[in-house]
Amino acid sequence: MTILVCDGDREIAEAIGIYLRHEGYDVLLAHSGPEAVNAARENDVQLIVMDVMMPGFDGIRATLKIREGNNVPILMLSAKSEDTDKILGLGMGADDYLTKPFNPLELIARVKSLLRRYTQLGAKSETPSVYMSGGLELDEESKAVTVDGEPVRLTPVEYKILSFLLKNAGRVYSIAQIYENVWDEPAFSPENTVAVHIRRIREKIEIDPKNPKYLKVVWGIGYKIEKIS
Repeated sequence: MTILVCDGDREIAEAIGIYLRHEGYDVLLAHSGPEAVNAARENDVQLIVMDVMMPGFDGIRATLKIREGNNVPILMLSAKSEDTDKILGLGMGADDYLTKPFNPLELIARVKSLLRRYTQLGAKSETPSVYMSGGLELDEESKAVTVDGEPVRLTPVEYKILSFLLKNAGRVYSIAQIYENVWDEPAFSPENTVAVHIRRIREKIEIDPKNPKYLKVVWGIGYKIEKIS
């Protein structure tokens, strides 16, 4: 099995690599957010150890980008022990969390536990092309969006926003996170830009845009697509 270790501190990354190789795993190393995303896309890895603080962009954003098309388990590392950091990491798609400094034995135990769960659930399940929440449906291959079987016409940006949120239904994203993932650039005062597109999407997919069923605001945090079975 191959594990991708992502840490901006090269000495720490190398040390983690030594622990994992000693257990018989193959190890790849990355030292920045962009390196981590590229390595995850270009290699067949079964687990990622991701540090929160990295150059380029941080481990949270790297996790979001990896999660767009990969369900590989991610173990988040951070020098911070506050509950808010833990919740943020897990909410953005990480599967487990370990605070630095850590005992190597605990690291190995967490890695083995995640790999067991990953194997039992089926690591190679295909990424779906159709995403649904209740009557809202998005077909990634045809780029078609329907609500209760009725087609919805979206602009390219509206489609990207809806696609991003629907693929991660149930998760809350801030305006800055939505902007960075859709426009793929740093967010500088993105509030009005994102809010306008959100309002237009609601007008097209909601029966009552003022009381939305699908695209909801979580006050003080951001937006999400409600996860409806």
